[in-house]
Amino acid sequence: MKWLTMKKNGAHRLGVQLEEGVLDVEASLASHPADGVPIEPTALLQSGTQGLQALADYVSEIRRLGLPKLLAADEIDWAACVPNPGKIICVGLNYRKHADESKLPYPPVPLLFSKYGNTIAGQGADICIPEGTAEVDYEVELGIVIGLTAASVDEQKALDYVHGYCAVNDVSARDWQMRTSQWMLGKTADGFCPIGPYTVTADEVGDPQNLGLRTWVNGELRQNSNTKDMIFSCAEIVSYVSRHMTLEPGDLILTGTPEGVVFGLPPERRVYLKSGDVVNVEIDKLGKLTNRFV
Repeated sequence: MKWLTMKKNGAHRLGVQLEEGVLDVEASLASHPADGVPIEPTALLQSGTQGLQALADYVSEIRRLGLPKLLAADEIDWAACVPNPGKIICVGLNYRKHADESKLPYPPVPLLFSKYGNTIAGQGADICIPEGTAEVDYEVELGIVIGLTAASVDEQKALDYVHGYCAVNDVSARDWQMRTSQWMLGKTADGFCPIGPYTVTADEVGDPQNLGLRTWVNGELRQNSNTKDMIFSCAEIVSYVSRHMTLEPGDLILTGTPEGVVFGLPPERRVYLKSGDVVNVEIDKLGKLTNRFV
């Protein structure tokens, strides 16, 4: 299933992307009621497999009855596909070619840092370039959305705890990031974690270690790689993090970026993002996320 979050009457509401358009779950339930069907993203994630199955069954039944009016993309007030993640855990230097271009050694264990809720933004949102930085960079990343509480899980079973995946742009202010050994300032400005447009459930994605991922800046292809190049796989990452902290439904893990970022270029060729630039990040099966920098 491919679902999204809409802003509606001051609240976050659930949409399901179908081939014909987007099903507004709340509006559909008003005319075709059903028990146990979540109408907002947090409830869906916290309800586990039961809530997801209820939603899938409901969508199937609605399609059998004849679809109600569906929404087009331009009729939706988009929000981040996971609007309120409890934790945002990021993995640095997790692609071999990105570590190579950064002239840094491959880490022996996942290199973890965090973002916060203020960084979350959605499809189509404008991202403000903060005053005081001149080196804002893009990073396409595969996001893992946790679906079940996970504590000290084995690598072989780690993906069983994953609800789904989404495309993420781990926006980074490189001058702030490299100011000290701690990367926090460069990663946590407002809007520096746009995610979406969809969350796609794990069963529809299949193997997360065989997904192409790409970035365009103003239509120019900058990143073009595959999750096969990860140093630590999604299963390894989920297992590793769960041995150090309990993961909860709705937590988001960013799994690193491939080569092609501005920071990886020779200093004389680095042209960082500026006001007016449009960045698209895309991952196979997950859709294309578009944001403009202002």
